[in-house]
Parts: sequence; structure tokens; C-alpha cells
Amino acid sequence: MSKKIATVVTSMFEDSEYTEPAKAFKEAGHTVVTIEKEQGKTVEGKQGQATVTIDESIDNVNPDDFDALFIPGGFSPDQLRGDDRFVTFAKAFMDAKKPVFAICHGPQLLITAKTLDGRTATGYKSIQVDMENAGVNFKDEEVVVCGDQLVTSRQPDDIPAFNREALRLLE
Repeated sequence: MSKKIATVVTSMFEDSEYTEPAKAFKEAGHTVVTIEKEQGKTVEGKQGQATVTIDESIDNVNPDDFDALFIPGGFSPDQLRGDDRFVTFAKAFMDAKKPVFAICHGPQLLITAKTLDGRTATGYKSIQVDMENAGVNFKDEEVVVCGDQLVTSRQPDDIPAFNREALRLLE
């Protein structure tokens, strides 16, 4: 069954951490909806290899209209966590126990939403202490699935495992 995946992303995302999972989701028949402050804006990956045209403004979306949340890494999540609208949006998915897929620096948005306490997860090495301080049981593994809801990975090399587990949760 096709699922609708909210994807919060802004400039300086890690190119492959958006493009590869988005491609896998679409190939599996799911819909990927990109969300930023401004609808129609084009955002660029930090490697300069990928651009994304934003489908929806954060002001025009409701978490209830989506089946899952995808947070690519890079500097994008750190920028988004400074905007309460994105923090509230992400928190709604965690509170509703909907699938959330966060790779690399993606968990930063979930830290700010105060939704990781008591969960098992992973992320990029530089945010390990931040995640532990947020109450995470941190695992240095290519993919960590917590409670059939949260899928996290560390870096671009982990994308195949990340995609596999994310797609499994969407079945």
C-alpha cells in the first residue's frame, strides 16, 4: 500500500542521504513530499550534486496527512531545529507513533523535539554525546530500529541498510 512520506529538508542537506532514500521510497510506490519554509523554493545539497524543489510550505502541512517522516542529514536538520514549526511537526510523528526515518544529523531535529528519551538509536559520530544527553541508548551500528517506529543510521555508507529497514516499516 502506498504511503505518503513527509520529508523536511533545506539547503546544505547531505546529497545522497536525501536522493537515495527518496528514490527507494518512490520506486516502492510511495509518495515523497518535500517540506521547507517556502513552497516552490529550490534547495541545494552541500556536495552540490542534488537540488530539490520544495513541494509544500511548513505552514500548509498537517502531520495527520502523512504516514511517515523522513529527515535527511547534513546541515539541514540543524537549521530546521531552530524553527519551532519543524520541531512541532517532527514531534507530532513521534507522539503519534508513526514511522520516522532519520539519518546522520537527522536526529538533531528529534533531540530538539525532546522525543528521544529512552529510545535506542544512532546518528553521526559528532552528535553522539548530544543524543546520549537527550536520553538515547546510542548504538554505533549501520542501522538501528527502535520499536517498529524509529529508523536511524550514521552516514552515507549506511544508506542501503537504512533504506531496507525504512521500507520494511512502510509495508
